[in-house]
Formats: sequence, structure tokens, C-alpha cells
Amino acid sequence: GYQVTGVFMKNWDPLDEQGACCIDKDCEDAYRVCQKLDIPFHQVSYVKEYWNEVFSDLLKEYELGRTPNPDIVCNKHIKFNYFLHYALDNLGADAMATGHYARTSLEEEEVFQQKHIKRPQGLFRNRFEVRNTVKLLQGADLFKDQTFFLSQISQAALRKTIFPLGDLTKSFVKKIAAEHGLHHVLKKKEACHPFPFQSTGICFIGERNFEKFLLEYLEPQPGNFVSIEDKKVMGTHKGWFLYTIGQRARLAGLKDAWFVVDKDVSTGDIFVAPSTDHPALYRDLLRTNRVHWIAEEPPAELIRDKMMECHFRCRHQMALVPCVLTLNQDGSVWVTLVKPERALTPGQFAVFYKGDECLGSGKILRLGPSVYTLKQGKNREEGAKKEETDKIEPAT
Repeated sequence: GYQVTGVFMKNWDPLDEQGACCIDKDCEDAYRVCQKLDIPFHQVSYVKEYWNEVFSDLLKEYELGRTPNPDIVCNKHIKFNYFLHYALDNLGADAMATGHYARTSLEEEEVFQQKHIKRPQGLFRNRFEVRNTVKLLQGADLFKDQTFFLSQISQAALRKTIFPLGDLTKSFVKKIAAEHGLHHVLKKKEACHPFPFQSTGICFIGERNFEKFLLEYLEPQPGNFVSIEDKKVMGTHKGWFLYTIGQRARLAGLKDAWFVVDKDVSTGDIFVAPSTDHPALYRDLLRTNRVHWIAEEPPAELIRDKMMECHFRCRHQMALVPCVLTLNQDGSVWVTLVKPERALTPGQFAVFYKGDECLGSGKILRLGPSVYTLKQGKNREEGAKKEETDKIEPAT
């Protein structure tokens, strides 16, 4: 019943460097869908904006030894900012519809009644300025739910967005597409993406060798792989930015698998451990930067008690983990998990949930000590105590 216009967004110039790219094929596929549905088709390019606000940030994060999540940053700056304004201001649209598996607390009819107001950016939104805030809710298909990737978008953008797939499952969406003869898109793989630590992600860059791709933009920073247990050098690498915590480190001449547990950017050392569930991979404490809260900034309970119970995830499709947030004066939070989690990684986003509501997210900047480090400290402490006792009471 709506008057719909299809828009294809190009964010990466395949001429920037060598490598296969799926952009032209995707554009052709989108055009064919619009032809089939008999709706207008537009193309828009944000190559420059994407480079400045997403890709440059990604390179900077890698140089700092962190592992970024460009999907979340792209949604924040490009799709739900530049593109949304293009739709509203240039095309005269009343709302934007995207294929994310997510829902909001607004009925679709209400979205079309929302006024488009540009609000000034303060440290926190004026708590009385935004009435009836819109909540971001998980999609009905919890396995496909994509609120994780939407956890940094603004309240203003959410007010003007509808998610037609929010109440549907992926298999049902495919059935609808088949019934309408959209077979050329049904055969497509999940979005092509450049980052090995993501399941699916931004498709603007195309599939390629990750190490080779990053080394086109960042200078090699050779360093050593060092065993976390005995500080022995296990091998060498071309740069800490090529590895993320929890990833397998391919060490020449070693049959057994070793895994990245930590990085020291000052020395270039990457610390590795000899098993995929080594205690050095598990932590239960982290600190974020200033959290972006979607509906209530910050939640009243967190302001009142300075603490709040909720759920946490730092990877799409990771099971939600109960946690306690502690609010800092600068708007950042300490996150204490009820149980240690594997491969928490600086640069990734800590995304918070209460029930089926996605509250928002903050970038992980610091990690607390690992289970292994705490155990080592405890052992040293016990050893020191024993030494003291032995001095006082010589063994008989």
C-alpha cells in the first residue's frame, strides 16, 4: 500500500585497489528487483564519506591494536545518517525501509506521522526534550536478529525507519521472494565481506585475502609471537593488526594450534596460548567509551543507582550474557559479566539488552585481567605466604 522507491548505495570504489568486487553485480541485482516490482530505481554514492568516516576509522583502530566493527560504524554514519537524509530531503520520502531483522516500538503508521527535527548534540540528550522515545527491539527471528549492528543509530533515525522484515523469519522472506519471481537474488550468498572475524558484514569492499588487503594500507610492523606461559618466542608475524584475540595463530613448524590471547602494541609482541579454551582467553570485566543509548540516555535506573543489571554481547549471534553496568562520570561504563567470556576484544562493541530491547552500545577500550592472570597472581600470593610461614616455622 505504500509508494516505494528503490535506492542502491555505493560506498566503495572498486578502482581503489586490485581485487574482485561484487558492487556492480549487486547494483544490477537491485535494478532487476525494481524492474520486476515496477518501482523507480536510484543510485547514490557515498564513497568519499565511507572512506572518511568508516574506513579511515577502521585503519586507525587496527593501528592502535584494536579490532574494529565497521558494520556498526557504517550504519551509524552512512546508512542511518547520509542516506536517510538523502531519502527525506532529496527524494521527499516520509520514511526509510531497510531489510534488517529488527523491530521498533512504533507502529508503521506512527512512523509516517513523525516530524523530522534536527537536534543539537550535547553530552547527553535533554531528558525532557524527547517525549515518547522509540525503542529498538529484537527481530522475531532471534537467530537472524540484527539489532547488534543497529546499536549506534540515533533516535531521530529510528523515528523515520521501518523494518518490514522485523516480524518475519528468513525462510519466510525467501518464500515471499520466490513467489514473486526474484530468483536471481535468492541464489546470492550472504553478504560478501572483508573481515575474517565477522560472520556476515559490510558488502561494500568484496571478498579478498584479508592480510594482503590490510597491508595495502598499513605498513608491516614485524614482531614476535610469545608464549603467555613461559614468555618463549614461538615465531614472527608481519603486524599485530593482522590478528585478533581468540584467533588461531599459524606458527611455522608447529603441529598443534595456538591462539592469540593478548597484544602489546609498544613491543609488537602477540601473546599466544596452546589451546582454544586457555584461561588467558577468558575475562569478566571490561570498560567501554561513552555509551550511545538509543531510547533513554542514560537509563533512569543507571543514573539513580549508578549500577544496572542487563544483558551483553560483543559479537553478532553470541548468546546474551547477564552483566552489571557501573556508570562513570564521562558516560562510559564498566561491564562486569556473571561468568568469564572467551575472546573479549578491544575495538569491538559491547551491546546491551533488557528483555527484547536493545539499549545501545559502547566500544570496548579496556579489559580486566584474564582468568589466567588472576590465577597466576593467586598462586604467587600463596607462594609468598608459604615462604613467610616457612621462615617463621622451619619445616621439621
